[in-house]
Parts: sequence; structure tokens; C-alpha cells
Amino acid sequence: MTGLIALTGATGFIGRHLLADLTARGYRVRVLLRRPTTVPEGAASAVVGDLTRPINMAAALSGVDAIVHSAGLAHAMSGAPEDDYRTLNTEATRRLAEAAVRAKVRRFVFLSSIRAQVGASAPGVIGEGDPPRPTDAYGRSKLEAERALAETGLDWVALRPVLVYGAGVKGNMAALLRLARSPYPLPLGGLAARRSLISLESLSGAVHAVLAAPAPLNCALVAADPDPLSLPEMITSLRQGLGRGPGLVPVPAGLIRLACRMTGRDAQFARVAEGLVARAEGLVALGWRPAGSTRDGLARLARDGG
Repeated sequence: MTGLIALTGATGFIGRHLLADLTARGYRVRVLLRRPTTVPEGAASAVVGDLTRPINMAAALSGVDAIVHSAGLAHAMSGAPEDDYRTLNTEATRRLAEAAVRAKVRRFVFLSSIRAQVGASAPGVIGEGDPPRPTDAYGRSKLEAERALAETGLDWVALRPVLVYGAGVKGNMAALLRLARSPYPLPLGGLAARRSLISLESLSGAVHAVLAAPAPLNCALVAADPDPLSLPEMITSLRQGLGRGPGLVPVPAGLIRLACRMTGRDAQFARVAEGLVARAEGLVALGWRPAGSTRDGLARLARDGG
């Protein structure tokens, strides 16, 4: 699929990279901005509107071939009420999809989350065939948005990325990068559970793969690089990028968990130290390939300053 793409969330962590990547691949991109601002570099045009209310949607979607919807309330914004997630992630997506139907948009690509499918950790390997069981307001809002898309009759696809890393990353991955930059040995060598990650470059490639797919999709697809890493392996890769050794001490995982519980950091421990391995079988079937290895990507992230 080529032509005009409407992109939401173009000023965010993922959206900025998508704008640059889509433009580099030859798409014309119209950004949908929530408030008047400078048009991001690379955008062919911009329309100001509020996704929570149907303002300017006809103008925003006029002549659009496909929508890439990356805007929403991020999981890192902890403490947000469930109603906020529902309004900004579910209802805004529903309204945009309804406007897309009226504008006869050919395909709707929704940046969902692996949290629409599982909690912060999960046993085994997660794939598209597993029934979705979100465990928090964020995950439920993303799953409800996917189901709203399925009700519209649009040709839609929801990408469910695992933890995304790349230039400008925030949240847990930014905290991990700060930890790797510290000059001290870290008591994390005993953590063996593996987690899947995906780079910004791989995720952008996934968006292109679903935009280019010739047949209707109408499904949710897991987005994950194929080489899950343990937390010690992540730290080792980041410190390799900094030109340093791993500096890891093998303290038992139970002791670390206890320390996190005593300091109120149970959730942070679960997100980075417990297992969550996912396989992007649907994307691979569409011809998608990761941009590179996770180890090399993390080393480059640290080397380039994050």
C-alpha cells in the first residue's frame, strides 16, 4: 500500500520514529495533532483536532489511504484512572475508526500493546493464538479498542508490541539504561527469566509490513524481536555499548524480589525481571524481519546516549 498515511501520536516516542521511517519509505504522511504546534519535520501536511471528539476528522482523513494510530495514554503514566484509559485509548480509537469508515479509508493500523494480551509477566511463549487476558486498566483499554475496531467493518490490524526500546526511550527501559551507566557492580547476575523486546526500527518495519500486506488482515499481531534476553544479558549488552564489562554479581532472585517488595517496587521488578517471551509469527508470515539483534540494538542504544 502506498499513498497518503494519516498518523496520530507523531510527536511521541514511537510516533516520531514512525513519521521518519514512513517518509523514508516513500509514504506521504499527514500528522493529526491535538493542538496547534510546529509541523513535525517530514510531514506532508498536518490537521489539528481532538480524537476524543469528532473535530476536523473529515478534513484530517480526506484522501487518506490508511491510518496509523499511535496516540494514546501510555502505560508508564501510572496512577491514571481507568476512565482516562478508556477515554483516551478506547473511545478515541473508536471515534477515529468511525470517521475512517465515513472517509472510506482502506486500512487502519492500531498500535496496541502486549498488555492487551497478558499481564506484566507470563509463563511459556505468548502468541496470537492465546486468548487475551489483560490484567490492568491500560491493557483492558487497548483490548477494548481492538474489539471496537473489529465492529466497524474496517480492514484493521492491531500490533501488540512488547517493551519498545530506541532513541529517546522513557519508563522502565530508560531506568535500566541509567542503571547500566552506573559505575557500580550490580546484584542482578542471578536473574534468569527472559523477556522479549522490540526496537523502534523493528516496530517501524512491522508497521510497513502490515501497510503493504495485499489481503485484508482484521486481526491482532504480536510484535517482538526473536531473541528474548534475561536482565543480566540486557545489562551486559548495554554496558558493552559503553565499552565496559558486565559488572554483575549473582545474588539470588528471591532476595532481590524481597528487597523490591520492602521498597514498594514490586511492579518494577515484575516488568524487568520476570519472564515474558512473545513470538511474532503472524508478522513473520507477512514477510517481516527484525532490523537486527536485540543485543546489538541495546549496545547501540547505550553507545549513542539513549
